[in-house]
Amino acid sequence: MPKSTRRLSVPVAPKSAKTAATGLVAKPKQPKKPVANSGQAPKRPKAPRRWTAAEVREAFTRFAKANPEPKGELEHVNPFTLLVAVVLSAQATDAGVNKATRSLFAIADTPAKMLALGEERVREYIKTIGLFRTKAKNVIALSQKLISDFGGRVPNTREELETLPGAGRKTANVVLNMAFGQPTMAVDTHVFRVGNRTGLAPGDTPLAVELALEKVIPAEFMQHAHHWLILHGRYTCLARKPRCEVCLINDLCRWPEKTV
Repeated sequence: MPKSTRRLSVPVAPKSAKTAATGLVAKPKQPKKPVANSGQAPKRPKAPRRWTAAEVREAFTRFAKANPEPKGELEHVNPFTLLVAVVLSAQATDAGVNKATRSLFAIADTPAKMLALGEERVREYIKTIGLFRTKAKNVIALSQKLISDFGGRVPNTREELETLPGAGRKTANVVLNMAFGQPTMAVDTHVFRVGNRTGLAPGDTPLAVELALEKVIPAEFMQHAHHWLILHGRYTCLARKPRCEVCLINDLCRWPEKTV
């Protein structure tokens, strides 16, 4: 009898209806490439128009008319106590510093008296101020340096002031301006905010804003300029909720979010 033949079945992967009909092997789907809307790079936001010289002059003319003789709010009786007050004001409010220094300056208004008071007692006077331990150490150290290097007098150059413990460029500029009448620009958090927000003097660092302000502010306004800007930032151009409705320069300001 003839031998029966048996077919061997080979397992075949299932095909989709389309591949089954054509006999082609299906290829994995590739992710679709995003289609550019115009073939051009996205446009960057347009930079605010720069202030003109006439607009800067107008702004400071208004500040001068509203407050002809602006004063710093740190209480002091001489260049030394001013220097100490500014060093203590880092990361602290002027009101808080004044509260602490009234009694301190009543008994220690010279480097020699401060040195005689000693670090521990200075700490007790200023313990309500942030970083009071480090600041007390700096006050004693700068008092010692004033006596040993400057004959007990506060120097009147930025380079010399910046050698004192706890005194940086901003401190030097405040002392030079208020104690020695030099037209310096001290950039604190308020001036930095006003310079950038208004577009008057944009900059990524306090030094950049300082140099930009010195470049655009007319010379006759420089003596009081940093006080006007500090007071403007402290009481009008507030950090969280600026008072645009009462701002003296709201028509000149370049801030896109101003409310007038």
